[in-house]
Amino acid sequence: MVIAITLLVLGGLTAAAAPRVLARVSWPDREPVLALWVWQCVVVAVLLCCVLAMALTGAAAWHEVRGQVFGPAPSQVTEAYGLQLGERRWAAAVAVLLACGGVWTAVMLTREVRAARAARRRKHAGLLSRSPRLPWEAADAGDRLIVLEDERPDAWLLGGPAPRLVITTAALRRLNGRQLDAVIAHEQGHVRARHHWLLHCSGALANGFPRVPVFAAFRHQVHRLVELAADDVASRSFGRLTTALALVGLNEDRGVFACHAHHAHVPHRVHRLLTPAPRLSVPRRLRLTAAATLVPAVPLLVTFAPGLTALGR
Repeated sequence: MVIAITLLVLGGLTAAAAPRVLARVSWPDREPVLALWVWQCVVVAVLLCCVLAMALTGAAAWHEVRGQVFGPAPSQVTEAYGLQLGERRWAAAVAVLLACGGVWTAVMLTREVRAARAARRRKHAGLLSRSPRLPWEAADAGDRLIVLEDERPDAWLLGGPAPRLVITTAALRRLNGRQLDAVIAHEQGHVRARHHWLLHCSGALANGFPRVPVFAAFRHQVHRLVELAADDVASRSFGRLTTALALVGLNEDRGVFACHAHHAHVPHRVHRLLTPAPRLSVPRRLRLTAAATLVPAVPLLVTFAPGLTALGR
């Protein structure tokens, strides 16, 4: 059971320390895609610690689970993990607790996805009421762009199997052609990178386990970094100045540049576009990517090391 305890301690330390460590580094704004990868690797490592600890404690508590976990492995491999019969009650309690955590995670993820779909249906119904189809238009027409009559400049992506960009007439009047193209490229960047799934997963973990620091920080950083990554997609095609002006044009009437509001991150995004910091060098990006990839490998190494050592004897 030493391995299971080690995994739980490792997962707890990672969940508590990773947000503090990542908060001290200054490069995520320069490399938002890499930062998203690092955060995903950290969260996967924490979840792996829990899943592997659940498997080992379940194997210690029940012979049926042990047969499934170790399968045809030699007896010396099973013995190397020290699954003592006297620890069955403790192991069973931990395994059941971790299993309940896994079920709760699945429930919260399902709830997040259903809530997103319900919100999308409400927005779609609202669009149909404000911009009904004409009699000769097909009811299932898959328009990728919807123009909405509105005095406030705005643009947003209506997700789903066929994502649609909704843009108001005020935005069409205020933004020029390249700025509109930058807005479209920004939203297409979200679609291609499947950012909505990152938002769903981070929201499910943060809402399901609000007292776990790494999950709360993961949700906050995902909401911020996906916007920066989409800004970079637009700026690579249409320039940083054009993308910044598009952001200003869509948000200047909301007062986000004068006070701390719900969209207070917009001024930071504009400043980042207008005063870009140099990207990290390619070797450093590769080193960070490799280091992040190795983080989930640590719990795997801790778990399989005793068995591999026993086989090597």
